[in-house]
Amino acid sequence: MVTRRAAVLGSPVRHSLSPALHAAAYRVLGLDWTYEAREVDEAALAGFVAGLDETWAGLSLTMPLKRAAIPLCDTLGKVAAAVGAVNTLTFEDAGTHGENTDVPGLVNALAEVGVTEVPAAAVLGGGATAASAIAALAGMCTGEVEVYVRTAARAEELRPLAEQFGVPLVVRSWDDVARAADAPLVISTAPKGAADSLAVGLPDDLATLFDVVYDPWPTPLAAAWAARGGTVLGGLDLLIHQAVLQVELMTAHPVPRDEVVAAMRLAGLAVLAARSAHS
Repeated sequence: MVTRRAAVLGSPVRHSLSPALHAAAYRVLGLDWTYEAREVDEAALAGFVAGLDETWAGLSLTMPLKRAAIPLCDTLGKVAAAVGAVNTLTFEDAGTHGENTDVPGLVNALAEVGVTEVPAAAVLGGGATAASAIAALAGMCTGEVEVYVRTAARAEELRPLAEQFGVPLVVRSWDDVARAADAPLVISTAPKGAADSLAVGLPDDLATLFDVVYDPWPTPLAAAWAARGGTVLGGLDLLIHQAVLQVELMTAHPVPRDEVVAAMRLAGLAVLAARSAHS
């Protein structure tokens, strides 16, 4: 039997946790598959995909490839088309199919800690992950979503998406980001270090923080939030839950999600612990 192959592509991609997570899933499923990290930038993506043979089951895509992959897809999933970002490619009889598992992965990660509906939410940042957050909130937030950005132009790019999903969007300046902590759910999509200042002066009645940074972990914001009794999810939670869905797409079979999530979490934590020990 031919060993099936998969990989995560991006630039840079050397520190990706995806190989460890997918390998853990394959062990649970008893699959003799390989999964690796490949350094591929936007200019090289089309050529890389065109050169794949029938042994390849799928690809995971990280930045800066999530938008660049769209023209390469013969078909697109509804979520991928709506948010304008593809993080998963699978190869089917009908051609290359693009999906976005970040959005349902975010929803599933929150559901794991019991967060399935909130009356309002705050999103920190205005990039591609913020777009996924807004799409995810469409199904769980019954009120306004405040987006905190450094430049208003970034938020304006999110307005068509919010309108499409029926999300009431309120744009706020990053200068006022401290007020975000009062929201029932805060999703920080800001890059490493950008939200550290929020860790000072947090209120006592904190709800839930989802900070998508996973290395280093915990971030100052996540540590301060947890210390004051709030619920905290991190980037590893998002990586795991979107990766489970990728495994389902690439294998074309449902997987025992709880078992796979547990195995992926152990594998991801082991890699992060090893990196911390050598830093």
